Amino acid sequence: MSNKTIRWGMIGAGDVAEVKSGPAFQKVKNSQLVALMRRNAEKAADFARRHQVPEWYDNAAKMLEQADINAVYIATPPDSHLKYALMALEAGKDVYLEKPMAMSVEECRMINKAVAQSSCRLVVAHYRRALSAFQKVKNLLEEGAIGTPKLALLRILQPAKSSIIAQTETNWRVQPEVSGGGLFHDIAPHQIDLMLHYFGKPSSFSGDSLNQAQLNEADDTVNGSIIFENQTLFQGTWCFSAPEAFTQEEVQIIGSEGKITFTFYGSEIHLQQGNQQQTFSFEHPPHIQQPMIEQVVHYFRGEAENPCPSEVGEEVIRIMNAFTL
Repeated sequence: MSNKTIRWGMIGAGDVAEVKSGPAFQKVKNSQLVALMRRNAEKAADFARRHQVPEWYDNAAKMLEQADINAVYIATPPDSHLKYALMALEAGKDVYLEKPMAMSVEECRMINKAVAQSSCRLVVAHYRRALSAFQKVKNLLEEGAIGTPKLALLRILQPAKSSIIAQTETNWRVQPEVSGGGLFHDIAPHQIDLMLHYFGKPSSFSGDSLNQAQLNEADDTVNGSIIFENQTLFQGTWCFSAPEAFTQEEVQIIGSEGKITFTFYGSEIHLQQGNQQQTFSFEHPPHIQQPMIEQVVHYFRGEAENPCPSEVGEEVIRIMNAFTL
């Protein structure tokens, strides 16, 4: 077994890093957060002080020169993912890259090429696949609890100001030049990734999007379908300008012998088999990415397989583009 400690440098120390991910790097076994970078020096110093991070920088290149860093977590908005991923790989660091992986399929290909030409490893932060609730769904499917999967139906209908969207100082998530699109581009990577995780390789996908409310430049309504090679049909609708009274967030997976119902932001899985129903309840960890970071650390130490390869991140972007471009 490896005795290697994963010594992290973090690029980006904003809202996502505060609770969802940042503290977990200090809590996972064989993992230490030893440095961070944020362009605002005052905010970088403040984060480092509050989270007991030894070193802070306002320049990523300078941080990457720190010799004891052997892995980098990139937690910036998507428009800088390509830049920082290439810098980290060039510096010989393993990379844990926030979703969406990049702004386009072409950027994903550039990152994948850099990984292939290096001796480094890269994982995309589709962390929901490591949470117990979503692992339970996968286990039920693999056990044949609902027979052969036929349909996966997703409905996410949210008002313009939704509680499921992370709040930030600047609303960059609806600035296509920064996020790659709108709120769909912020949350759909997790959902599409899980469908790939559950059903395997897609054979075709298509969709449409439009800006119904005209509240900003980004499309607020997206509809898409995927046909998987195992003949499961996925149909998803995302709307971020729905009337508050009709808020909905649900997935149904219908099989030949039953149905699984769950939400992406809840903690219960419902299984229906004929007239029998079961509910499985879960408690998400306080640092929601901690289970995934544990898997990433095992992978970087050479103890496990990649929990979410960069090829998956590229496929997610390809599907999202088919729905919105």
